[in-house]
Amino acid sequence: MAASGCSAPGLWVRGSGPCLGSLFNVFSKPLCSAAAAAAASRPLDAQRLAEKLRAQKKQQKTKEPAPTNPVQRRVRELVRFTEQLQRVHPNVLAKALSRGIVHQDKDLVVINKPYGLPVHGGPGVQLCISDILPILAKILHGHKAKPLHLCHRLDKETTGVMVLAWEKEVAHQVQELFRTRQVTKKYWAITVRVPVPEAGVVDIPIVEKEAQGQQHHHKMTLSPSYRMDDGKMVRVRSSRNAHLAVTQYQVLSSSLSAALLELQPVTGIKHQLRVHLSFGLDCPILGDHKYSDWNRLAPQKLAAGILKKLGLQQSKARHLPLHLHACQLTLPALQPQKEELTLLCKPPRYFLNSLRRLGLKMPSRDHSADEEAAQPGAQ
Repeated sequence: MAASGCSAPGLWVRGSGPCLGSLFNVFSKPLCSAAAAAAASRPLDAQRLAEKLRAQKKQQKTKEPAPTNPVQRRVRELVRFTEQLQRVHPNVLAKALSRGIVHQDKDLVVINKPYGLPVHGGPGVQLCISDILPILAKILHGHKAKPLHLCHRLDKETTGVMVLAWEKEVAHQVQELFRTRQVTKKYWAITVRVPVPEAGVVDIPIVEKEAQGQQHHHKMTLSPSYRMDDGKMVRVRSSRNAHLAVTQYQVLSSSLSAALLELQPVTGIKHQLRVHLSFGLDCPILGDHKYSDWNRLAPQKLAAGILKKLGLQQSKARHLPLHLHACQLTLPALQPQKEELTLLCKPPRYFLNSLRRLGLKMPSRDHSADEEAAQPGAQ
């Protein structure tokens, strides 16, 4: 008994001879074709799907050679640095966050929030921090772990220290500390131009308004309590919707056209740091395409000198991410016999890269040595 070379089931040929051979040749091709068509119509199993995806990825890489133009290379570099985690599977994002944990104890988990990820969901949001909290909890504490809880929020474009809690009661406790301004927050920002003076306090209320010429588009802006009238400072009636906003700032490093600032917001108004720097000090944050110009919603316009140092053209400035990083957060003791907790977080790669290109220096270790020593249980 001989079996045919075709994989079609139930086709067996007995004996041999030219007659049988010719009959087999007649019927084998249509049967094999039918079997192949049936196999092709079946859904891909995991192994075949993985092989197909790998082949497609390899084909895409061969189709996209590395750009020879230095500006295009710089744009690709920025995209690679800032779009690493926005379009990945939730499990991949949770795993990446677990590898970069700043601090973990029985009450809290502190992560280094990546650029471009919103904290909460909304229209058009495919992936956010709140969505992956159950997965992150299972990675850290096993499959029976309950989801972590958010204690505060950071803007989508802001990176750095973000506090999560294991229990809802602890989360509410930390939220109350933020609400009553008992939490000390420090940010680093790279600014276009250098503020004068190099250290001070911006104490100007902020209000939300519809931007001029941009219907249905609202921005935060200043609502000063005083104005100049014939060389004299005159108090004006403030808007009932204005919010008290106070920001301390200090220049850590500067060049002719840019600076690295340490910011300490005393209040917590929406987009406070961006508004105070851009409209209060005339030093917008690098990559702030929303608040660099009140009248326009367009990519940030940069001086030729800065563009040259960054390796960009103005037409590609839209690829610059916001250079605002939550570098330090100090929490009061959550329990009577515990000490306050100071949490430090390193800036992302694109931030460090821009510092180097602009000739700005990171603060020395002595600048934050006392903060580094005050991290009980940091991991």
